[in-house]
Amino acid sequence: MTPPRHKAPGFTLIETLIVIAIIGALAALVIPVTSSFLKKSRQAACLGNLRQIGIAIESYLQDHNQIMPNLEAGRNSRSEEVPVMDNTLIDYLSNEEVFHCPEDKTLFRDTGSSYLWNSTQSNRPRHRLVFFNVRGDPARVPLVSDKEAWHPGEGGVNILYADFTASQDIKFTTTP
Repeated sequence: MTPPRHKAPGFTLIETLIVIAIIGALAALVIPVTSSFLKKSRQAACLGNLRQIGIAIESYLQDHNQIMPNLEAGRNSRSEEVPVMDNTLIDYLSNEEVFHCPEDKTLFRDTGSSYLWNSTQSNRPRHRLVFFNVRGDPARVPLVSDKEAWHPGEGGVNILYADFTASQDIKFTTTP
């Protein structure tokens, strides 16, 4: 009589393949969800940057008799010597990273800002802001926006309004 054979410890090939298939299926479910969370967190960081820019504008207004800064919308490179947000408002902010949207991979590095100033509001008294014939409603006058549609959602652009709220919602409309 031959003694019974003991099975060697370990996994069979089939068991190993099943485990790998399960891990692959779980990864396929988790990666898109994680990516979506990361994009939403970067959008929230961008909105935070816009709110900080709003605080800087408020401080600027207090120092300049409630007159909006006279700025260009943006510049093509950091070497251009034109008044823009990043070189005019930097004294009112903790660091230049406030001008960097986390979704922006190149524009901040090249131009110094991920955001555009609404130059139609340049040099205007705070109480006389107007946009598309909307007067007297700072919640509908955009001051700063993303340079590109980087964020998830319909418009993909975050906007800072003259009441210093920031959102992705379009609050201004044209009148017929």
